[in-house]
Amino acid sequence: MHVSHSFSVSLLARTLKLATLAPMLLISPGALALSTIENGSSRTIDDTTTIDSWLVRDGSSLTANGATTDEIRAQAGSRLVLNDTKVTASGTSNGVELSNSAATITNKSRIVSDRTGLRLIATALGGSTARVSDSEIIGGQFGASLSAQSQLSLESGTTVTATNPDGIGVQSFGGKVLASESRIVGGLHGVSLFAAGNLPANNTLILDKTHVEGQSGSAIIVNGQTQTNVERVNIQVNNGSTLKGGNGTLLEVINGASANFNLDNSHLIGDVIVANGASADVLLDHSATLTGRLENVQNLAVNNDASWVMVGDGQVQNLTLNGGAVQFGNPGQYFKLSVDTLSGEGGTFHMHNDFTTGQVDTLTVTGNASGNHTIALDSRGTEPVGAGATPIVHIGSGDATFALKGGAVNLGAFSYDLIKQGNNDWVLDAASRVISPGTQSVLALFNAAPTVWYGELSTLRTRMGEVRMDHGKAGGWIRAYGNKYDVSESAGVAYKQTQQGLSFGADAPLPIGDGQWLMGVLAGYSKSDLDMSRGTTGEVDSYYLGAYTTWLDAQSGYYFDGVVKYNRFQNESDVQLSDGKKAKGDYNNNGVGASLEFGRHIKLADDYFVEPYAQLSGLIIDGANYDLDNGLSADGDRAHSLLGKVGATVGRNFKWAEGKTVQPYLRAAYVHEFANNSDVDVNNIGFKTDLSGSRGELGAGVALAVTDKVSMHMDLDYSNGDKIEQPWGVNVGARYSW
Repeated sequence: MHVSHSFSVSLLARTLKLATLAPMLLISPGALALSTIENGSSRTIDDTTTIDSWLVRDGSSLTANGATTDEIRAQAGSRLVLNDTKVTASGTSNGVELSNSAATITNKSRIVSDRTGLRLIATALGGSTARVSDSEIIGGQFGASLSAQSQLSLESGTTVTATNPDGIGVQSFGGKVLASESRIVGGLHGVSLFAAGNLPANNTLILDKTHVEGQSGSAIIVNGQTQTNVERVNIQVNNGSTLKGGNGTLLEVINGASANFNLDNSHLIGDVIVANGASADVLLDHSATLTGRLENVQNLAVNNDASWVMVGDGQVQNLTLNGGAVQFGNPGQYFKLSVDTLSGEGGTFHMHNDFTTGQVDTLTVTGNASGNHTIALDSRGTEPVGAGATPIVHIGSGDATFALKGGAVNLGAFSYDLIKQGNNDWVLDAASRVISPGTQSVLALFNAAPTVWYGELSTLRTRMGEVRMDHGKAGGWIRAYGNKYDVSESAGVAYKQTQQGLSFGADAPLPIGDGQWLMGVLAGYSKSDLDMSRGTTGEVDSYYLGAYTTWLDAQSGYYFDGVVKYNRFQNESDVQLSDGKKAKGDYNNNGVGASLEFGRHIKLADDYFVEPYAQLSGLIIDGANYDLDNGLSADGDRAHSLLGKVGATVGRNFKWAEGKTVQPYLRAAYVHEFANNSDVDVNNIGFKTDLSGSRGELGAGVALAVTDKVSMHMDLDYSNGDKIEQPWGVNVGARYSW
């Protein structure tokens, strides 16, 4: 690197000297032949021309179409047009050299020199300009070089290369470089920009969809030559442009230089290194990302969804965030950022934490902090230790505010908000924590099994009523059903449960008790979707087998129904976390339950009937333990349910064609759950769910005998209580008798 810098200093002096002597120079040493175009003349050459080198001066012009030449020099307001032309300079000559002149190089032209491929020089009359498109420029020491007041435009697939190990792709002494859809590569640095105080300068590098690479050094280096009052260099990296430094450095600012580095809609990985005595301001805009160190950067602005991704502890003098973000590395990395001042509005700090080990990203503002900003913290399934004891943000002074992105952060069994402590610190609020979405999903799954079981049982109960309507016949049946339950917070966790399923079975009279007994078997499947809040869901797939019996004394109307049912539950959590990620977990468990119902079918006048009844159901569900994939652990004890119900059904039988019967009915009941709690441990913290209490139930339905063998049934239900409401329940089915 020192070799390159000393060479650059000497080249600067030579450039100024050559700018003065250029009109007196006729031919470089080692050239074999020279053709001169002067006094405003014009000439066009093609692939048949065999002149070795050209000198174009005094406002003259040269157009080359498919030609092959040695070096070409243009001076004193002259112009070159190279189209599909090959220029190969011999010895120490430059490929194409412009002095107060202009060149257009297009259509796969190729310029090669062991020294400088394309050189732009300014004189007292002004600088030079070159527009290069779809062409290749190769130099040993410099691909291209330009002085102050000169402008180099690279367009449409142009490549500029310096092949020497200490070569520089493009070197500018205060000129303006525009590169679009091009590639600049140097053996040492990609682009070298000088900011000397005695040079009138544009000092601009604008890259658009362009790649710049320094193979062993920095992608871009800005050198102030240790002079005072140097011009500030403006660098813009736009629209998907990329920078690559062989030493990991994107931008290096040295020797008192000063630079503005603007990154817009591009994504870079590497460091910005500013030497002592130099200065640099960095602007990231329009979704740009910069992943790397910012060493000795004075001002950093991150705007409009752009991000600075830290790769280690960081320090910036002045940080401004306007809709931009600072990301403290990747998950599992823990860094500290220190800034003198913080300003802007709507900035986000993406921070990581592991409170179980005490590793937490921290932001420290030693001076004044202003603006409203958000902190995005990682969610975790493990329990935090001392979550409220470690300040995440500390400021020296100011009116800045900080809030958690997306609300409270999910850490283990609970969610924590961010609060201001004292005048200068922001910490997690351990005093007013609430249960986390992961805990909600765990409690809801362990709590949902009873309603799943009873929702499936309701279809069988209506099936029994249908059998009693046409008692004494064997048959098969099928029912589809759906139920909606809203469980309130008072049950230990709030959620909505939507169930849909299918049951089928067959039954036949038993040859005992004068045919008053009937025995059947059933099977089925139901799916229950649980909806907590903010995208957290659960699912219960239930497969079941059972047997049932009913007894009806036709003379007195007394009846008895009995059911025993075994269930296999497949449970799955899908948790939406506060940091936008998801956690999943699943487990299987079993349940077995029975229901006994006793009532009487009382016939009234005009084919009306009333059917008072009492029902008692019991259920035992296995406990289970499982983990979510974010580390949250859950252990649920065996759950119990004991449900009592008393009620009555009122209806009427209508006869229609050929003795068929239609039976509409209404039903009302009082329901009470006696089992008062189920214990669930989440990360070894105890929680309880409780569906105990009373509720009222209303129902309506109709049974219809379609033919002697086919009947149909529909039933609607509603219930409401302190802890659970069933907004609707519906089941429809058909029976075939044989």
